[in-house]
Amino acid sequence: MTDSTIIYTYTDEAPALATASFLPIVQAVAGQAGVEIETRDISLGGRILAAFPQKLTPEQQVGDALAELGGLATLPEANIIKLPNISASIPQLKAAIAELQSQGYDIPDYPDEPGTVEEKDVRARYDRIKGSAVNPVLREGNSDRRAPLSVKNYARKHPHRNKPFAEGSKTRVATMGHDDFRSNEKSFVSPADDVLTIRHVAEDGTVTELKTGLKVLPGEIVDATFLSASELDAFLAQTLKDAAADDILYSVHLKATMMKVSDPIIFGHVVKAYFADVFARYGDKIAEAGLTPNDGLGAILAGLPSVEGGDEIAAAIAADLERGPRLSYTNSDKGLTNLHVPSDVIVDASMPALIRNGGKLWGVDGGEGDTLAVIPDSSYAGVFQTVIDDVNAHGPLDPATIGSVPNVGLMAQAAEEYGSHDKTFEIAAPGVVQVVGGSGDVLLEHAVQPGDIWRATQTKDIAIRDWVKLAVTRARASATPAVFWLDETRAHDAELIGKVKTYLADHDTEGLTIEILAPAAATQYSLDRLRKGEDTISVTGNVLRDYNTDLFPILEVGTSAKMLSIVPLLSGGGLFETGAGGSAPKHVQQLVGENYLRWDSLGEFFALAASLEHLADFTSNVKAQVLADTLDAATGTFLENDKSPGRALGTIDNRGSHFYLALYWVQELAKQQADPELAAVFAPVAEVLAANEEKIVGELVAVQGSPVEIGGYYRPDPELVADVMRPSATFNEIIDGLVSPRS
Repeated sequence: MTDSTIIYTYTDEAPALATASFLPIVQAVAGQAGVEIETRDISLGGRILAAFPQKLTPEQQVGDALAELGGLATLPEANIIKLPNISASIPQLKAAIAELQSQGYDIPDYPDEPGTVEEKDVRARYDRIKGSAVNPVLREGNSDRRAPLSVKNYARKHPHRNKPFAEGSKTRVATMGHDDFRSNEKSFVSPADDVLTIRHVAEDGTVTELKTGLKVLPGEIVDATFLSASELDAFLAQTLKDAAADDILYSVHLKATMMKVSDPIIFGHVVKAYFADVFARYGDKIAEAGLTPNDGLGAILAGLPSVEGGDEIAAAIAADLERGPRLSYTNSDKGLTNLHVPSDVIVDASMPALIRNGGKLWGVDGGEGDTLAVIPDSSYAGVFQTVIDDVNAHGPLDPATIGSVPNVGLMAQAAEEYGSHDKTFEIAAPGVVQVVGGSGDVLLEHAVQPGDIWRATQTKDIAIRDWVKLAVTRARASATPAVFWLDETRAHDAELIGKVKTYLADHDTEGLTIEILAPAAATQYSLDRLRKGEDTISVTGNVLRDYNTDLFPILEVGTSAKMLSIVPLLSGGGLFETGAGGSAPKHVQQLVGENYLRWDSLGEFFALAASLEHLADFTSNVKAQVLADTLDAATGTFLENDKSPGRALGTIDNRGSHFYLALYWVQELAKQQADPELAAVFAPVAEVLAANEEKIVGELVAVQGSPVEIGGYYRPDPELVADVMRPSATFNEIIDGLVSPRS
C-alpha cells in the first residue's frame, strides 16, 4: 500500500454484492490516475475466520483485516471507504457460524453458557465480533454526515411522500422515565491517568471483580448507570395493557446491534412479558433446552422441534399471539413479528419509517395500524415523540420545501456507548456495583438487584475537543446554526456541557449561532427551522448521531443511504462511509430468488468522490482531483436522469445503475479540460459505452427473473458472485480493457 492507495472494504449482504459490480469500474477508472484500489475483508464471515485460524487449512485462513485497518486509521495516510456491514446479533452470529461450518471451516460453536477455560476463550472471541464491532475500531475520528446538495435538490424536484397522521391517531411513544439508564446515570471527569476497577459487592460482602485494568486519561469522562429489571418488567406489563386497551399495534424499538449486551437482554424481557403465560408454564423447559428470549421469538420457535413437548409450547405461543395485544410485524408474509429477531427492528430506522408512514406499522395481515412504540430507556425517546407531536400538529414534512439537518457526531476513540460493550453486566445478586480508582477510592456506586443491567462508558477528552472543533468548522463552512443536543439535567451531558463551553472559547465563533439544548427541545428547534426551509446542524453524542442521521434524512430525502458520511480521522487521514442504509438482507433474498438487486449505491458514489478528493489533497495528485470533480458531476447527471435501481423486474437494478454511473463518469472525463491526457484516454471509452448503451442494458435486464446461486449468505463464493453481478459481456470487455493505465 502507498499514499496513493484507497482501501475499499468488503462487507456483507447487499453492499458486498454491489461491490462485485461496482469495484471493477472504480479500479479501471482510478488506475488511469495512478490511484490504487485495494480491498480488505471485514465481513462478518471474514472476521469470524480471522478469530479462529487454529484448525483452518492455510488456504482457508484469512488475516485480521479489521485490526489492520484499525491501525491504519491512526495514520495520516489513511484513506478508507467503508461500506455498511452486519452488526451481528447472536442469532445472526450463530447462523454465520453454522454456514461456515457447512462450508468446511473447522470453527467452534458459540457457547451460550461457557464452562471450561477453552469455552470462555471461544465466547470472548465471538463476543468481540458480535454487535457494533467494526465501527468503534475504524472510527478514529468524529462524524460529519449530511445530505449532498445534489441529493437534496433531487428530493425537492422529485419529492417522496410523508403521510399525514390520521385525525385522532393513537400512535405514541412509551418510555420508562425513571429507574432507567438515563435517570440512574452518574459521571465524573478523571483528573489524571488512572486504572479503574469495576466490582460487585454482594450483601454478604463477597467482592466480584467485573472489570479490571480499565485505563483512563486526564480529562476523560467516565459514566455509570443501570436499568432496573423489576421496573422494566412493570413498565412492559403496563404498556401491554395500554396497547390492548387502545387496540393498537405493540412494537418495541431497540438497538441490539450497537448496544450488543444490554439491548438483547431488554429484548428478552419484552418477549417474556408478551408471552408471560408461556414462560410461567414452560420457562424452565425452554431454558433447559438452551433457548433464550434474548435471541428472540424466532430462535425459540426454531428450537422447539427438538424439545420434548415442543409442539405444546408452540401452540401456547400461538395462543398468546392470538390473544394479543396485536403485535407489529416486520414481514407478515413470513409470519415474522416485531419480537422474532432482536436485530430486525432497529430504532433509528424503524421509528422514522413509522413517522413517514403516518404513524402506522403493519400487523399480522399486512394491514396498517396505529402503534404504541415502546422505547424503554428515556434518554432519547422524547426526540421521536416530539416529531410525532409536531407532525400531528402541523402535518407531514414536505420534502419539496423543507431544509436539512446535517449532523456532527461524537464517536472518536470508542466514545460513549461504543465503549460500553466490555463494561455492561447483568447483575446476578443484590448488592452494589462500584467503580474504584487506583487509590482504592469509590468513584461511582449503584445499589443493584438481580437482573438489573449495569453499564459504564468512557469519552476521551481529545475526542470531545475534536468534536467541538468539527462543529465550529462545519457551522462556519456552511453558514448554518449548530445546536449541541445536551441535557444539563443528565449527568454525562452536564459534564460535556462544561467541556463544550470551555473548548468553544478556543475557536472564533463570532457571527455564528451555536446553541446548547436538551434533545427534545433541540428536535423542536430543528423542526421549526426545517419547516421554514432552513438548515440546522445537530451536534450530538454517539447514539443520537445514529438516530439523527436516519431520522432526518428519511424524512428529507426518503432514505439515509444517500448521505455523505465523512469521518475526518484524528491523525489527519480520512474514513469515508457510504451512508447509513444498513446492509439490506431483503435485497439479498430478492437477488437469490429473482436475480434482481435493488440496493442503491448512491452513497458509495459520494464516498468515493470525497475519498478521491482527500487523496488528491494529501498527495497533490491533480489527476485524482479530476476524477473526484468529474465523479461529482456524473452523480448529478445520474440523479437528474433518475438512474437509481427501479422497483420492479424489467427495470435497471443495481448493476444497471453502475453502468450509467460509469457512462456519465467517462463522459465527464472525456470532455473535461483540466487534464487533456485523461480526456484523451476516456474519449473513446465514452464513445463506445454510449454506442452500446442499449445492448448493455439489454444484457443486464435479460438475466432477471430466475433464481441464482451465490454459494452462501455470510460467505458467498466470489466467482459465483462475480458471474451474477457482472452479466453483461459487452460492458465487462470495455471496462476490463481499461485496467492497465495507458501511456
